[in-house]
Amino acid sequence: MRCAVIGLGEAGSAYAAGLAGAGHEVRGVDPKPVATPAGVKRVETIAEAVGGAAAVLVLTESAAAPGVAREAVPHLSPGACYADLTSSGPPTMAELGALVAGSGALFVDVAILGPMPVAGSRTALMLAGPGSALMAGLAADLGAPAEETDGGPGAAMAHKLIRSVFLKGLAGIVWEATTAGRAAGWEDWIRGQIAAELADGQAAIDRLLTGTAKHAARRAHEMESATEYLAHLGVPNELCDATTRVHTRIAGT
Repeated sequence: MRCAVIGLGEAGSAYAAGLAGAGHEVRGVDPKPVATPAGVKRVETIAEAVGGAAAVLVLTESAAAPGVAREAVPHLSPGACYADLTSSGPPTMAELGALVAGSGALFVDVAILGPMPVAGSRTALMLAGPGSALMAGLAADLGAPAEETDGGPGAAMAHKLIRSVFLKGLAGIVWEATTAGRAAGWEDWIRGQIAAELADGQAAIDRLLTGTAKHAARRAHEMESATEYLAHLGVPNELCDATTRVHTRIAGT
């Protein structure tokens, strides 16, 4: 199957390489001077990547997702799967789903439910939208568990954002507690306290600290979406808002 991967950063490269390794013909595009994964044909434009593709995977920053969709839509083949794997909020996913539907392609909102550095393209996924069945097939080729959910585009990201209320908040709390422990000279003690509460022990702490340092800006944007979504649900969102501020500060250090 011909696949297009838009965005060849850490996640995009993992998916592009995984699809190529599974025997798919993969075209990749990214305006940044990032490396091209083995087995992937690098092209210069979204139109070149998308034209004739049976599946399109978008792994850009979430802020770029609407512009990418508008640029891709005129070149999508009817019946093609257009999968958005960004952290765009549920309302944005719904809007993108409507935009893509007008082209005759099948949109799917894809939520990545785990840390990519751990399982790469085998990370578990949640899928929502008319392109779910096609994306589930690609997930199987990658060895990634994929759960389909009802509710249409935006439903998968809504699940992820509710999950993120805990996980991204936890990352911020671990960062703050460990920083305070280090300043007080008690880092080993607080790491031990945290480890006792987390099933994966020190490895979980290191994963959270490393991931937060590397992805703080993206996670801050995701938590902005979580705050907005909880407000939409009428749920208190003080921790979401605070976690957004913490991750924004970390990104600037």
